Amino acid sequence: MSKDNSRRGFLKKGLATTAFAMIADTDASAFSMKIPGRDMQDVRHIGQEGKHFVMVLDLRKCIGCQACTSVCKVENEVPHEQYRTFVTETEMGSFPDVRKGFLPQLCNHCDEPACVPVCPTGATFKREDGIVVVDNEVCWGCGYCISACPYDKRYFNKKTKTADKCNFCAQRVDNGLLPACVETCIGGARVFGDSNDKNSEVYKLMSNFSTSVLKEAQGTKPQTFYISLDSRLEELFSTTQSLDDMVRAEDGFKQEWQKARGEARHG
Repeated sequence: MSKDNSRRGFLKKGLATTAFAMIADTDASAFSMKIPGRDMQDVRHIGQEGKHFVMVLDLRKCIGCQACTSVCKVENEVPHEQYRTFVTETEMGSFPDVRKGFLPQLCNHCDEPACVPVCPTGATFKREDGIVVVDNEVCWGCGYCISACPYDKRYFNKKTKTADKCNFCAQRVDNGLLPACVETCIGGARVFGDSNDKNSEVYKLMSNFSTSVLKEAQGTKPQTFYISLDSRLEELFSTTQSLDDMVRAEDGFKQEWQKARGEARHG
């Protein structure tokens, strides 16, 4: 046998051993790229056929009470000092014509989500009704989707050790209920529903009022819409993203964030 053939056989054997070790050390459902819930036609993974859920945030009515932030943490068992949704605030105008401005933020459940194609396991995906979810039984916490989201609305869950985000309270929606944040919104600023239903409140709002989305130029087609979105609030959103990067770095994604932001990598 020639030296080349011998070397080739050795390499093949080595690669096979490495692949076997990877399979043995990795969750089977994650490595196979299969999503058990979808394979079993589980409605929690498939979604509601014929519907397209969206959220409209009427900033004329938001008072920055943070009721949405609090109830979301309780409903979804979000770890301490982590959030699926929150409301940032700023002062707008100049004395004496000054007022508070509030910007509720959450996952935009994009029609063309940047987070989905980068997921190596298929753990994050968009349901047929438009809701983008994360299967934390399949997610292995690589953080690619967190880096890919142009809105910085994903985080690394300290409890589950997986990617996490707002899921429009799909567990409630699938049972005919509203998302917890919508149900507890004191000012009625959060409106949720099926945009395919012409009798729904979201359809009527979007038909009668001009709506805006954050970072439209990204091309992800966000399905979280804002009424009366002031440009100064959009600037606040960009500032908040920088703060989010700092927090995520502390949560263990320092190297990923340094790469995303073009900073030098430290050991």
